[in-house]
Amino acid sequence: MEWQTEGKARFQIGNSFYRSSGQVARDLGLLAAAIYKQETGSLRVLDAMAGSGVRSLRYWLESQADWIWTNDGNPEISAVLRQNLEPILATNQVQITCLDAKRIFFNCYDRQDFYDLIDVDGFGSPASYLSACLDATKIGGLLYITSTDGRTVTGHEPESCLALYGSYPRSHPAIHEQGLRILLGSLQQSAATKGFGIEPIFSLFVGETYRLMVRLISQPLLNSQNYGFLGYCHHCGDYQTVFWHNLGRVNCPYDRHSLTLTGPMWLGALHHSQKLQQLAELAISWNWMERLHLLKLMADEAELPPYFYTLGEIGRRGKLDIPKRSYLIQALQNAGYQASPTHIHAQAIKTNADLQTCILTARHPG
Repeated sequence: MEWQTEGKARFQIGNSFYRSSGQVARDLGLLAAAIYKQETGSLRVLDAMAGSGVRSLRYWLESQADWIWTNDGNPEISAVLRQNLEPILATNQVQITCLDAKRIFFNCYDRQDFYDLIDVDGFGSPASYLSACLDATKIGGLLYITSTDGRTVTGHEPESCLALYGSYPRSHPAIHEQGLRILLGSLQQSAATKGFGIEPIFSLFVGETYRLMVRLISQPLLNSQNYGFLGYCHHCGDYQTVFWHNLGRVNCPYDRHSLTLTGPMWLGALHHSQKLQQLAELAISWNWMERLHLLKLMADEAELPPYFYTLGEIGRRGKLDIPKRSYLIQALQNAGYQASPTHIHAQAIKTNADLQTCILTARHPG
């Protein structure tokens, strides 16, 4: 078999799963894990769906994990896992199993064996694991969740989303941010039922994959201001956040048409600005300049409204050529608005200006 490299890890794929496009998410996870280790002095990792084991190997090599439980539900790849993790096996700092992930989470809870970082990187929807993985996470610890089930959270299969996440999604231009927020809202609600909360560290959408890095906290964070609905006006193209007490009187504030509502979902910040700064400083010290650019983009968008406008939509509704993103952002900022690119969509902007203002600014950027 041919040897592969990623970061400091050297491994073989064999009959296991490995997707090179997932390195962006793995790199950000490593940065967050390393910061956690620096702050707490300890890093015990549960890699619940390990695939080739490259994540486990890199958490040990690059984030300096003290102990790793590497698990994958497919027993046929155990030989590959053991081969790839031989450097850790030699130090007795790893345990390798081929069990159902939920069984492991329940076992950890039963034994009060809580982990500093749990990485749940599976296929499709993570809904069946959300509650169980919280039970195995240490208070103050990190939880890294993956979803590749984009159709469910983007309005293509709304009934499935309602069943899985308790949220009814609708289609509009900012659907992939909506996907991140539905997942965050569902995880928040699951934590709240246990008397806990989750604090987003970062929320990543890349390569049709949703990735959430959150910190488990001892008090519920959910309230009627950060967990609500997103309204979209198909007539004018603008958005409005809708809180529970306003559900009976929801109309577009610009043209009085009825809004199409998605929710409930997380309406708070997608990222933790201070933590992103720490990740960026570590990325510089590791010479990960490509990741630094992404982290800067995420920091810029962190506190902006829970939606974005695509440049194509601005051009179509304004009956003008698609504006250049950098010029439009600068013009909005010059006019006193907040505006930035978004990592979620390369041809979109996040801003606290309404759509009509964006159109007028694009038409007369001076």
